[in-house]
Amino acid sequence: MLIFPFIKDGSGYLFAIFKREDMDIWQGIAGGGEDNETPEEAMKRELFEETGIGPGTKSVRLASMTTIPAENIHGLIWGNDLIMIPEFAFGVEVADKYLKISNEHLEYCWVDATEAIKRLKYDSNKSAVWELSHRLKQGDVSGIEKNKEVIKQFL
Repeated sequence: MLIFPFIKDGSGYLFAIFKREDMDIWQGIAGGGEDNETPEEAMKRELFEETGIGPGTKSVRLASMTTIPAENIHGLIWGNDLIMIPEFAFGVEVADKYLKISNEHLEYCWVDATEAIKRLKYDSNKSAVWELSHRLKQGDVSGIEKNKEVIKQFL
């Protein structure tokens, strides 16, 4: 799960990025699903756990996604059949720049898309911010649903 809070700022948007406590890198909010959670349910839970942002916040599931080797997350605790885990990306609109961060992060900052892409460590994070920024500029936050329609044309 990858989540980028965003806020309207003048004529543009700012994105919250987070400095991890354990790796000295910048990234979006990251986490995984538990039990039988849908990606949307996991996103809402992770968002609340790591920022204090509660339910009812407007979100968009982005088309950007990647897979991560399971051994990089928790080792191969799920057995040898589950070796790649999908990372779904979301944008979440917030009304206030104040976020209550968990102990997983040292700090957060609000930056524009260009600065976020410069600071972020992982390509999946950079792609998600790029997509979210592009959709916001176009006034189109339909995310994955519209992307599915376009992809059908190529299959």
